[in-house]
Amino acid sequence: MAEVSSGLVYAHRITGDRRTSALAWADIDAWQPEQGLLWVHLDAANETALGWLTRKSGLSPMIREALLEQGTRPRSAVSETGVLIIIRGVNCNPGADPEDMVAVRMFISDRRIITMRRNRVMAVQDIHEALCSGNGPATAGEFLVSVVDRITDRIGEIVADIEDRVAEIEDTIVSAETAALRPRLAELRRESISLRRYIAPQRDMLARLTHERIAWLTDSDRTLLRETAERTARYVEDIDAARERALISQEELNNRLAERMNRAMYTLSIVAAIFLPLGLLTGLLGINVGGIPGTENPKAFLIVTVFLVVLAIVLVGWFRKIKWL
Repeated sequence: MAEVSSGLVYAHRITGDRRTSALAWADIDAWQPEQGLLWVHLDAANETALGWLTRKSGLSPMIREALLEQGTRPRSAVSETGVLIIIRGVNCNPGADPEDMVAVRMFISDRRIITMRRNRVMAVQDIHEALCSGNGPATAGEFLVSVVDRITDRIGEIVADIEDRVAEIEDTIVSAETAALRPRLAELRRESISLRRYIAPQRDMLARLTHERIAWLTDSDRTLLRETAERTARYVEDIDAARERALISQEELNNRLAERMNRAMYTLSIVAAIFLPLGLLTGLLGINVGGIPGTENPKAFLIVTVFLVVLAIVLVGWFRKIKWL
């Protein structure tokens, strides 16, 4: 049952044949190890949940502090009583940015699982729903594998979306306006950097976890964790490749912008070169001093105009000959 207002998001007692029972606070306090695997999922921002964690969980101060720590990176620590695991997943909550990754903090032993959240984690919600339908994990090892696998699946979706957006920009870079593409590329690079910050250490943590001496992890669990670690490693490589492609696209856009500006400056230079002698002549003939030729000739204006046109044509022809045009 859900008691989110009291700090208990949900809790399950998992017995044989994947049968589960939803629990309240009183059931949790009365639980005994022989009754089955206990999973308690708590809201880390709730005072009641924090009080239970401090007074009734039986966890060491170091474990409690790690479960409540904010802004932590993925890591694991094996102790005699269990395994502390902190893993990051994409934020799939409505209105949230996926790269604002949420943390799942877990303490797992062979008979008890305690998980903490500050934001809703859809991967954990999936396991809760699977347990309610009778298809959830039956052991602590299966629980760990399920959480890691679902979190990694969602990371893969975000990485694939980044790759698709980079490919779309690469396809449209020739025809699209630079002003429209540059902010999109900057956003892609920002997302990639944010994701890699957590996914890279998560890859290392999962790989290391498969070699730890954990009695409740079966060979099958280790194999599945190893596959998930390899998938995470591929996602890191995909993110790096997407960042490189985005950087190359950014350079291509900058080159196109520079080329466009150079072409404009070149055109302006040609126009200035053509009109410079014309402007010199008209300026010279326009000075208000005596002796200007043609002042008494009624055809002088026509003669000067024709001369200027011919001069302009000669200049254009000369520029073409020297391949400036």
